Amino acid sequence: MRTLKDSWFMLRSDFRGDKLKILGTLVITVIFMSYLGGMTSLVANDVLGEQDRTMVADFLLLSLMPLIGFSFSRRSMKYWSEDSYTRMLAYLRSLPIPITVVLTRRKFQAIGSFALNGLLFFGIVYLVGENFRKELTLPSYIAFAITWIGVGLIVTGLYIFIEYLFSGKAYLALTVLIVVASWGISFLVTLGGGNLFLYSISYSKEWGLLSPIMWGSLLLGTISVQLFSKWTIHRLKSRDLV
Repeated sequence: MRTLKDSWFMLRSDFRGDKLKILGTLVITVIFMSYLGGMTSLVANDVLGEQDRTMVADFLLLSLMPLIGFSFSRRSMKYWSEDSYTRMLAYLRSLPIPITVVLTRRKFQAIGSFALNGLLFFGIVYLVGENFRKELTLPSYIAFAITWIGVGLIVTGLYIFIEYLFSGKAYLALTVLIVVASWGISFLVTLGGGNLFLYSISYSKEWGLLSPIMWGSLLLGTISVQLFSKWTIHRLKSRDLV
């Protein structure tokens, strides 16, 4: 309980800083999510209308979902050139704060980002995608959105692990590998005659907010974040931040 309170206090303190930076982060987030949501909607809307089992929609959703769990601040944009995550972690480690508090704060950040970015992203997809509104009621669409947010959570645990344990350049290389893996999964599913996007649409349409794959993805996402967090804490004990 104390860890949760300390993490929440740290997160609140982030919003008491430079209001101009916070506003800039919000503007960038709205622009970026609007762009990604609009692009995804145009592709997915056509796939849904034609019931085409192309891998494009799968690849877009698999590769973009983890991004919804990030806040698009200067730190996140400069991770490669300035190794900002390592510098931030070094600063936090210099404070009398248990590493569990630092990781819990990061998980709070991810939850907040998924809530805000997910609302923007899936809101744009729904507004732009005419076929989404034809095929799905609002509760069913919410189930569809939460299903894919759960998928994003599954990968977010891995991203947190990489963020805290690797340099900026290594982070970039591993991120590219994750995108390539997303392409590979999409290709293999298509090769097997399936389509993750249409599959999630079908389940959401039939089950609504009782969709088993929605609850399953959320459960797996939660387990992933918790397991990777524990592994990260273990590995951080031996990481050199100099």
